[in-house]
Amino acid sequence: MHAPRVAEKATPYWWEAAPLKPPPQQPIAKKLDVLIVGAGYAGLSAGLVLAREGRSVAAYDAMDPGEGASTRNGGITSGSIRPDYATLTRRFGEERALAIEAEGKAAREFLYDFIRTEGLACDFQPVGQFKGAFGYEQYEAMARTAERLAKKLGIEAYAVPYAEQRQYIGTDVYRGGTVRMDIGGLHPAKFHAELLRVALASGLTVHARTPVISIDRDGSGFRVVTAAGPVQAHQVLVCTNGYTDGAVPFLRRRLVPVRSRIIATEELAPEVMARLMPKRMMITESREVGFYYRPSPDGKRILLGGRDSSRVGDPVAPKLLLRKGLVNLFPELEAVRLSHTWFGHVAMNRDMIPRIFEKEGIVYASGFCGSGVVWAPWVGMHAAHKLMGHEERARTAFDFRPPAFIPFYRGNPWFMPAFIQGYRMRDRIAMWRASR
Repeated sequence: MHAPRVAEKATPYWWEAAPLKPPPQQPIAKKLDVLIVGAGYAGLSAGLVLAREGRSVAAYDAMDPGEGASTRNGGITSGSIRPDYATLTRRFGEERALAIEAEGKAAREFLYDFIRTEGLACDFQPVGQFKGAFGYEQYEAMARTAERLAKKLGIEAYAVPYAEQRQYIGTDVYRGGTVRMDIGGLHPAKFHAELLRVALASGLTVHARTPVISIDRDGSGFRVVTAAGPVQAHQVLVCTNGYTDGAVPFLRRRLVPVRSRIIATEELAPEVMARLMPKRMMITESREVGFYYRPSPDGKRILLGGRDSSRVGDPVAPKLLLRKGLVNLFPELEAVRLSHTWFGHVAMNRDMIPRIFEKEGIVYASGFCGSGVVWAPWVGMHAAHKLMGHEERARTAFDFRPPAFIPFYRGNPWFMPAFIQGYRMRDRIAMWRASR
């Protein structure tokens, strides 16, 4: 018996306007200044910087460039950091905690300037973000955070009480929320395609469907074995994130691939979109395993995403869970059809912080924890400057020790379904307390 079809297509909505196109095949260079593993946002951003500095550089991708999270994500330019300020301070000290928070603002500004100066046609819209609160205590804590962002970092952020909520989002599920106007949305597949275009034009070579098999020290450089043959590289940069495989076992033991799934509605009437998403903002929630959602760039659909606890295949249950969440937020959409549903892998690590680090001469830029639209280009660019020895331009709060390894883990995240269910239970308890 076939499983019921929840949506018309099981491919990313983003691929309709920006289908994956592997770059033209090019000869495999036997020697390189820098070999990059991965051709997503981070790898292409690093390769662009290196190529413009005159380095011979090639990026190798096991799939088509961008086929992973770079063209599957929600396209929200949040640059969020999952641990709160108090947790960051406890783990890393106040100086690094402040630097991490401040760098989020700088990374978003860099991304927006990069899109503008490079002329990247990616439907970028600086519409702001609304974050919904569940209960009065969450609202008060979020309001204090918004006030601190405004005072400390000059970010336009403010609280929205429940009485004014419908001006921002057409639901009564939340009990108020906060707005940040330094966050927007873009078309992630168009962004990747444009980034690939300018990187190739700058001299980066990109090899599609050519996995790296092994990386070994060879004198002052490295011998990298690829599916197309061996390459001698003076330096190696690894930017694989949620699709890290056995070619880089040190990183694989530190990153956990977690499925994130998105659904897209059919086109909705203009008056429905105006009622449900009046300001066309990006939306997130205060729950640990909440939803993120947004209007499509043309303003005709709603795209809603969340964590998926499945590990193999393409089961129906996670799709139905997202659809249930959509209808809970917007009951009038109960009969609406879904046009697309798809999933991709985000990479989590134990402290939930993006990272640049070096191990045995290999530089790693990875661990974006679901916020790679902002962090991947930023971290990739800084990693490139690190490789070139540009100390000042390479300086970032994310360049420090590697993430901690995960005991008994070597790439198979068998424990994630239990973790996600545990987070959902905590969310249910928090919502129950908020409703009393």
